[in-house]
Amino acid sequence: MPEENTVKIECTEHSDKKEMTGAKKWMSENLLLLGTLLGVAIGAIIGFGLRPCNLSQSSIMLISYPGELFMRLLKLIILPLIISSLVAGSASLNAKLNGRIAVRTLIYFLITSIINAILGVVLVTIIHPGHPGLKETLGDGTENRGATSMLDSLLDLGRNIVADNIFQATFQQAHTAYINTSVVTFNAENGTFDSSELTERQINYRAGTNTLGIVFFCLIFGTILGTLGEKSKVVIEFFTVTFEVVMKFVTGVMWLTPFGISSVIAGKILSVNDLALVISNLACFIATVVLGVFIYQLIIMQLIYLLFLRKNPFKFYAGLIQSTCTAFATASTAAALPITFRLMNDKLKIDTRITRFVLPIGCNINMDGTALFVAIASVFIAQMNGIELGFGELVTVCFTSTAASFSSASVPSAALVLLLMVLSAIDTPVQDVSLLFAVDWIVDRFRTTNNMLGDCYAAAVVELLSKKELMAADAILQESSLDYEDGNSLRNSISKDLGPSEIVIRDDKRNGTNNI
Repeated sequence: MPEENTVKIECTEHSDKKEMTGAKKWMSENLLLLGTLLGVAIGAIIGFGLRPCNLSQSSIMLISYPGELFMRLLKLIILPLIISSLVAGSASLNAKLNGRIAVRTLIYFLITSIINAILGVVLVTIIHPGHPGLKETLGDGTENRGATSMLDSLLDLGRNIVADNIFQATFQQAHTAYINTSVVTFNAENGTFDSSELTERQINYRAGTNTLGIVFFCLIFGTILGTLGEKSKVVIEFFTVTFEVVMKFVTGVMWLTPFGISSVIAGKILSVNDLALVISNLACFIATVVLGVFIYQLIIMQLIYLLFLRKNPFKFYAGLIQSTCTAFATASTAAALPITFRLMNDKLKIDTRITRFVLPIGCNINMDGTALFVAIASVFIAQMNGIELGFGELVTVCFTSTAASFSSASVPSAALVLLLMVLSAIDTPVQDVSLLFAVDWIVDRFRTTNNMLGDCYAAAVVELLSKKELMAADAILQESSLDYEDGNSLRNSISKDLGPSEIVIRDDKRNGTNNI
């Protein structure tokens, strides 16, 4: 009996140690994630806790300052990250495979954007958050940011994709502007001068990185680079090493995430005027958008992952929590891109050739949350003005919201500009867009998480669909490396027999032999 008791005690101590070791391991692996979640909570507590103090603008600026520096660090990394990842990624694959991956990615983005637009129209029709009495409370819109036609928006998309100056693309974007000019004509009949105004369309440039043009150039450059063989190895190695350096930089920046996020959230909560009044008046609209975001993220997105990969989708979803928090805090998919890269490559083990290709493209083209928001906001404004939309007009909202989301830039609040185009398509008052400015800061954060997660799930699905081609590329690469090693060993063995003389070894691909 004593011996049995002794054995039981030893087993219990051993299992306790094992549990402690497992807990410590989990804590060490997820320390940054826990810190990020804690940073979100602390930022919200500080923001709501200090609102009654009515802090001055200088005090709010000081609270927001660490978050501002954090945002600047993230934006600093974006351009070198996109350039190095796309060139190295596209150069590592052949042109045919690059084309197939691009087509699969674009089709996935198009389908998911349409799904989000349809989901938004269905939700806003069922919930009906807008009513004419709400407009009486909020008043008429006073700000019109100049609606751009759908045609101009799509043409601007093409102009930005095909940039005329790659260096200018790093700091300016092309856009269509309408200039009013006065024309004075002489009336010979009564001897007077008549004046009239003409509206002219001009192509101007505005501040902001033209990421689409850079992405397009890097894809073409990398694809051609991969066809040059041995001559291009030095250049490909340069971009590959640059990507690794940037990712090392990202690793350091990630440890600043808890502090940066808490500062950003606290500063934003403190800077909003009449927070309770704004949220109470548009609470139903906000709830509709947030409900749509969670339905897509927790149901539709998980079903897509499960359908294609046959794995637990929530494990993949949980692995992206830190990037989701960063996208929520910064309200920008581009700002969260460095952290998304690190999680997808290191934690979720998605093929780097796919992430280097899909994530930068998705950052600029895939705007699932934007399509959802624009569809809901368009119907909401129509409801608020007492306009009943028929089935044909609702279909128009779905397709124009999808098209508008593809021409969106990965910058905060871009959806409000796109909303003007959709409202023009269904003949709804565009000035009422200004009524949504007060709540866009919070809604923008929720829809940005949809955009970021959509890119990640697209990479996982495209990796699966491209598995055979990737394995074939690996086999070709392995075969060429083995041929190279065989040639070196043959050269070394002959050198021992013949002495230091010039030896040329030619690979005969027809019969798989080495000829001297």
